[in-house]
Amino acid sequence: MSFTSYDQHTLNIRNMTRLAAYLTFDGNCREAMTHYQQCIGGDLDFQTVAESPYGAQLPPDMQPLILHAILRRNDFRLMGTDMIGEEGLIQGNGISLLMECSTFEQAQQLYEKLSAGGQASFPLMHNHWGRLFGGLTDRYGFRWWLTTITPATETILIHQNHDH
Repeated sequence: MSFTSYDQHTLNIRNMTRLAAYLTFDGNCREAMTHYQQCIGGDLDFQTVAESPYGAQLPPDMQPLILHAILRRNDFRLMGTDMIGEEGLIQGNGISLLMECSTFEQAQQLYEKLSAGGQASFPLMHNHWGRLFGGLTDRYGFRWWLTTITPATETILIHQNHDH
Protein backbone atom coordinates (compact mmCIF):
# COMPACT_ATOMS: atom_id res chain seq x y z
CA MET A 1 0.00 0.00 0.00
CA SER A 2 1.52 3.34 -1.01
CA PHE A 3 1.53 6.32 1.29
CA THR A 4 -1.08 8.07 -0.88
CA SER A 5 -3.48 5.15 -0.77
CA TYR A 6 -2.89 4.82 2.99
CA ASP A 7 -3.86 8.49 3.46
CA GLN A 8 -6.99 7.95 1.37
CA HIS A 9 -7.83 4.84 3.41
CA THR A 10 -7.36 6.81 6.66
CA LEU A 11 -9.58 9.59 5.33
CA ASN A 12 -12.34 7.10 4.51
CA ILE A 13 -12.19 5.65 8.03
CA ARG A 14 -12.43 9.13 9.54
CA ASN A 15 -15.61 9.77 7.55
CA MET A 16 -17.37 6.75 9.09
CA THR A 17 -19.83 7.91 11.70
CA ARG A 18 -20.88 4.75 13.51
CA LEU A 19 -20.30 1.04 13.72
CA ALA A 20 -23.25 -1.06 14.91
CA ALA A 21 -23.62 -4.76 15.62
CA TYR A 22 -26.05 -6.71 13.41
CA LEU A 23 -26.94 -10.11 14.86
CA THR A 24 -28.43 -13.02 12.91
CA PHE A 25 -30.84 -15.39 14.65
CA ASP A 26 -32.45 -18.68 13.72
CA GLY A 27 -36.10 -17.66 14.06
CA ASN A 28 -35.85 -16.19 17.57
CA CYS A 29 -34.85 -12.61 16.74
CA ARG A 30 -37.98 -11.12 18.37
CA GLU A 31 -37.39 -13.05 21.60
CA ALA A 32 -33.68 -12.18 21.76
CA MET A 33 -34.05 -8.50 20.91
CA THR A 34 -36.88 -8.16 23.45
CA HIS A 35 -34.56 -9.73 26.04
CA TYR A 36 -31.80 -7.25 25.14
CA GLN A 37 -34.29 -4.38 25.47
CA GLN A 38 -35.25 -5.63 28.95
CA CYS A 39 -31.55 -5.73 29.88
CA ILE A 40 -30.38 -2.48 28.26
CA GLY A 41 -33.53 -0.39 27.89
CA GLY A 42 -34.26 1.76 24.87
CA ASP A 43 -36.70 1.70 21.97
CA LEU A 44 -37.16 -1.47 19.93
CA ASP A 45 -38.69 -1.70 16.46
CA PHE A 46 -39.33 -4.75 14.29
CA GLN A 47 -40.19 -5.27 10.64
CA THR A 48 -41.42 -8.72 9.68
CA VAL A 49 -41.03 -10.25 6.25
CA ALA A 50 -44.82 -9.88 5.81
CA GLU A 51 -44.55 -6.11 6.46
CA SER A 52 -41.80 -5.63 3.88
CA PRO A 53 -42.45 -4.53 0.28
CA TYR A 54 -41.54 -7.99 -1.06
CA GLY A 55 -43.20 -10.02 1.69
CA ALA A 56 -46.01 -11.29 -0.54
CA GLN A 57 -43.44 -12.83 -2.88
CA LEU A 58 -41.97 -15.04 -0.13
CA PRO A 59 -43.35 -18.32 1.24
CA PRO A 60 -45.97 -18.22 4.04
CA ASP A 61 -43.60 -19.82 6.59
CA MET A 62 -41.25 -16.83 6.19
CA GLN A 63 -43.94 -14.18 6.77
CA PRO A 64 -43.61 -13.98 10.60
CA LEU A 65 -39.79 -13.90 10.56
CA ILE A 66 -38.03 -10.68 11.50
CA LEU A 67 -36.50 -8.97 8.49
CA HIS A 68 -35.01 -6.15 10.56
CA ALA A 69 -34.97 -5.24 14.25
CA ILE A 70 -33.27 -2.26 15.86
CA LEU A 71 -32.75 -1.43 19.51
CA ARG A 72 -31.88 2.24 20.10
CA ARG A 73 -30.76 3.95 23.30
CA ASN A 74 -28.96 7.27 22.95
CA ASP A 75 -26.00 6.51 20.62
CA PHE A 76 -26.32 2.75 21.19
CA ARG A 77 -27.58 0.62 18.27
CA LEU A 78 -28.08 -3.13 18.17
CA MET A 79 -29.71 -4.66 15.12
CA GLY A 80 -30.90 -8.15 14.30
CA THR A 81 -32.61 -10.37 11.76
CA ASP A 82 -33.95 -13.88 11.22
CA MET A 83 -32.79 -13.82 7.59
CA ILE A 84 -30.18 -16.53 7.14
CA GLY A 85 -28.36 -17.22 3.90
CA GLU A 86 -28.33 -20.58 2.16
CA GLU A 87 -25.30 -21.64 4.21
CA GLY A 88 -27.42 -21.58 7.37
CA LEU A 89 -26.57 -19.98 10.71
CA ILE A 90 -23.04 -20.62 11.85
CA GLN A 91 -22.48 -19.50 15.44
CA GLY A 92 -18.84 -18.57 15.83
CA ASN A 93 -16.54 -17.02 18.34
CA GLY A 94 -14.98 -14.48 16.00
CA ILE A 95 -17.11 -11.55 17.14
CA SER A 96 -17.98 -10.25 20.60
CA LEU A 97 -20.10 -7.30 21.64
CA LEU A 98 -18.40 -4.74 23.91
CA MET A 99 -20.62 -2.61 26.14
CA GLU A 100 -18.95 0.43 27.70
CA CYS A 101 -20.83 1.27 30.90
CA SER A 102 -20.85 4.62 32.68
CA THR A 103 -20.86 3.18 36.19
CA PHE A 104 -20.02 0.07 38.16
CA GLU A 105 -23.72 -0.36 38.98
CA GLN A 106 -24.69 -0.25 35.31
CA ALA A 107 -22.01 -2.80 34.40
CA GLN A 108 -23.07 -5.11 37.24
CA GLN A 109 -26.78 -4.91 36.34
CA LEU A 110 -26.14 -5.57 32.65
CA TYR A 111 -23.78 -8.43 33.48
CA GLU A 112 -26.40 -10.10 35.66
CA LYS A 113 -29.24 -9.58 33.17
CA LEU A 114 -27.32 -10.61 30.05
CA SER A 115 -25.78 -13.69 31.68
CA ALA A 116 -29.15 -14.99 32.96
CA GLY A 117 -29.75 -18.27 31.14
CA GLY A 118 -26.29 -18.08 29.60
CA GLN A 119 -22.80 -18.47 30.97
CA ALA A 120 -21.07 -15.93 33.22
CA SER A 121 -17.56 -16.85 32.14
CA PHE A 122 -15.41 -13.94 33.29
CA PRO A 123 -16.65 -12.02 36.36
CA LEU A 124 -16.42 -8.22 36.46
CA MET A 125 -13.10 -7.32 38.07
CA HIS A 126 -10.29 -4.76 37.99
CA ASN A 127 -8.04 -5.20 35.01
CA HIS A 128 -4.51 -4.11 34.18
CA TRP A 129 -5.65 -1.02 32.24
CA GLY A 130 -7.53 0.39 35.24
CA ARG A 131 -11.14 -0.40 34.33
CA LEU A 132 -13.69 -2.95 35.48
CA PHE A 133 -14.01 -5.68 32.88
CA GLY A 134 -15.94 -8.95 32.54
CA GLY A 135 -17.33 -11.33 29.94
CA LEU A 136 -20.25 -13.66 29.37
CA THR A 137 -22.10 -15.64 26.75
CA ASP A 138 -25.81 -14.86 26.67
CA ARG A 139 -28.62 -17.39 26.29
CA TYR A 140 -28.57 -16.86 22.50
CA GLY A 141 -24.90 -17.78 22.15
CA PHE A 142 -23.49 -14.26 21.70
CA ARG A 143 -20.39 -13.21 23.62
CA TRP A 144 -20.48 -9.90 25.49
CA TRP A 145 -17.68 -8.00 27.20
CA LEU A 146 -18.60 -5.27 29.66
CA THR A 147 -16.27 -2.55 30.87
CA THR A 148 -16.52 0.79 32.62
CA ILE A 149 -15.57 4.02 30.91
CA THR A 150 -14.08 5.54 34.07
CA PRO A 151 -11.15 3.91 35.88
CA ALA A 152 -12.19 1.14 38.27
CA THR A 153 -10.71 2.89 41.31
CA GLU A 154 -12.65 6.08 40.55
CA THR A 155 -15.84 4.10 39.93
CA ILE A 156 -15.47 2.21 43.23
CA LEU A 157 -14.74 5.43 45.14
CA ILE A 158 -17.87 7.02 43.68
CA HIS A 159 -19.80 3.85 44.56
CA GLN A 160 -18.47 3.88 48.15
CA ASN A 161 -19.25 7.59 48.61
CA HIS A 162 -22.87 6.98 47.58
CA ASP A 163 -23.14 4.20 50.18
CA HIS A 164 -22.23 6.52 53.08
